[in-house]
Amino acid sequence: MFYLIIVLFILGFTAIALEQKLPVDKAAIALITGALIWVCIAFGGGAVEKTHHDLVGYLGKIGELLFYLLGVMTIVEIIESHGGFFLFSKIITTTKKVMLLWIFSFLTFFLSAVLDNLTITIVMIALMWKFIGSNTMRCLFAGMIVIAANAGGVWSPIGNITTIILWIGGQVSAWNIILQLFVPSLICMLVPLIILSLGLKGETVPPSHAENGKSLVPTTDRERWTILLSGIGGLMLVPVFRALTQLPPYIGVMLVLSILWMMIERLHRKKQKELKLRLTLAEIIKKIDTSTIFFFLGILLAVAGLNSAGHLYLAGNFLSEKVHSIYAINLIIGTLSSVVDNVTLVAGTMGMFEIVSPDAWTAIANPEQAAYLKNFAMDGSFWELLAYSAGTGGSIMIIGSSAGVAAMGFAKINFMWYLKKMSWLALAGFLSGFAVYCLIVK
Repeated sequence: MFYLIIVLFILGFTAIALEQKLPVDKAAIALITGALIWVCIAFGGGAVEKTHHDLVGYLGKIGELLFYLLGVMTIVEIIESHGGFFLFSKIITTTKKVMLLWIFSFLTFFLSAVLDNLTITIVMIALMWKFIGSNTMRCLFAGMIVIAANAGGVWSPIGNITTIILWIGGQVSAWNIILQLFVPSLICMLVPLIILSLGLKGETVPPSHAENGKSLVPTTDRERWTILLSGIGGLMLVPVFRALTQLPPYIGVMLVLSILWMMIERLHRKKQKELKLRLTLAEIIKKIDTSTIFFFLGILLAVAGLNSAGHLYLAGNFLSEKVHSIYAINLIIGTLSSVVDNVTLVAGTMGMFEIVSPDAWTAIANPEQAAYLKNFAMDGSFWELLAYSAGTGGSIMIIGSSAGVAAMGFAKINFMWYLKKMSWLALAGFLSGFAVYCLIVK
């Protein structure tokens, strides 16, 4: 069963990659892959109680992410239904591809530092949809948004779930991670952005006809601004809510959603029944792409199965015993994060390597060994590179990060298209930022 699980995982992800050539939605493929892996675990000879306990434990973590995603998707759809994103067309007036690409990339990069990369990817793709009419160009912009979101999330202690884990675990401090990773992360985004810009110079984007130049939503500018600022502002306060309460982020998102829900009920209470019905949450929620939720569920179940069956543990032990360079280990982790959930990778790595106290290396006479151990102290190079590699390496493949998976669902990006058009750019950015950290920062 151990090897059958590996085969099922490979077949499942291959089918997802070839989705365009198969008459089956990728969400269905992801679900059947995750379900079959757990069936194999159940029939693999292990105790039923342990399998059930493991599954319940993983479902708790998966449920947190799914409810978070559902809440964010609903908030974004509320903003969209009220014409909030239409307001940006009054601010961003350029139609130049290069200018728009740089605006979206930098907005994503900096916003993802305070608004996690999954949320900002959903928001920016929804916004980008208002400016670009070409499906090919939308995919190109969405691919760059994924790279920028992952790069922007790693240099902030609250911008990426992997960095949050390391920050809360005590491996890195908030101010130090900003100082050490800002420049490498910026380079990680700039390299693919500059390369893409060279091929788009002087051309204008095909206009989007989603709103035919004017808002078709029966709301006033005041109502649009109210919903837009309340929704985006509320999402930006979720990390603060988490820090103050220590509750999971989805609780904060649900709190924001409930406040928005009450706001729209009050805003439209005096409107005609037909108009009011269009703007109720019951109608808005029908527009949410639920297949994206099921796709996430299937992917996360499959990865959880690999973790429960011991595959990820064995891979971690191999790194610990056979590879002794912190740079080589993190390059491998960065590469693995392109296909394996980066949260699982970081959590597993934190379990393999402990934080080393100053007393541990000062007591060692061998200078080389002492210098090596120092890398594992709080704010050591190993932990900083781990945050960078796990976060930005996920951009190499579209399935390597929650931002990428969200882009697959919302921007309808095909796995093979991303592999051909964007993966090499993401890899170039990842390696460039890694080199900058190694040569300049440390």
